[in-house]
Amino acid sequence: MATTVKSATTAVKDAPSMFGKQNYLFMLVGAIVIAAGMFLMAGGKSDNPAVFNKDEVYSARRITVAPIIIILGLAIEGIAIFRKSPQEKK
Repeated sequence: MATTVKSATTAVKDAPSMFGKQNYLFMLVGAIVIAAGMFLMAGGKSDNPAVFNKDEVYSARRITVAPIIIILGLAIEGIAIFRKSPQEKK
């Protein structure tokens, strides 16, 4: 009786991927949107450490817009993870 042993690389190549190309594209877009939100939230440093600039720290961009964009990016990531790839729909 001859038994054949698959190599580890062959077994990995035969395994189906969890995500399709569109899923990875959505993940990339979500990561870019999250990074943009973090970029909008950054800043607020004063030139003089003894002076607190309330208007710059508590601006609408940092308090409202940036967190909404980050949450939007997280929603895109969730869609990317739970969306069925076209290969699975068949």
